[in-house]
Amino acid sequence: MRYDPEKHHRRSIRLKYWDYSRTGAYFVTIVTYGRELLFGQVVDGEIRLTQFGEIARAEWKASADIRDEIRLDVFIVMPNHIHGIVWIEGDDAIGADVATGNMVGAHGRAPLRRSLWRPPRSLGSFVAGYKAAVAKRINAIRGTLGMPVWQRNYYEHIIRNERELEAIRRYILDNPAHWAEDMENPYGADRR
Repeated sequence: MRYDPEKHHRRSIRLKYWDYSRTGAYFVTIVTYGRELLFGQVVDGEIRLTQFGEIARAEWKASADIRDEIRLDVFIVMPNHIHGIVWIEGDDAIGADVATGNMVGAHGRAPLRRSLWRPPRSLGSFVAGYKAAVAKRINAIRGTLGMPVWQRNYYEHIIRNERELEAIRRYILDNPAHWAEDMENPYGADRR
């Protein structure tokens, strides 16, 4: 089949007019390739990480040391995905007052970015760097250079107020206790 740009072009799942380098809080979910249970298992409502899960956790924590523009909030490494809250810090007035943690009027009217290029100091840049660092370390151990570790893309939600922030923090922290019902669990209650 020949390439047809009308049929075969990637569509972004990002909010169309939001600039993901703007100051704000973002809830991020990144899933392993094929939803492989690569990072560990949940036993009695607690996550027990494998060596690869420890790498995913260590690289997440290291991200704040590497990237001055981000501040990490709560996160969890699950058997085949990671959930976390990432704060993009900056001087603009839209998003959050990161010094106090108070959310302010995120309205989503930032300039449209039409290319797939990731602006530096953006959420996309952070996720790409994180995924690359984890994949490189895991593939070095497995001896499988270039093998995918992550699904293409990631899920994000712009956190717009304190109520959402607290609800998402609770969701992340409670995630292992609800693994049996988790959509990402290939052996969950609704898949038996």
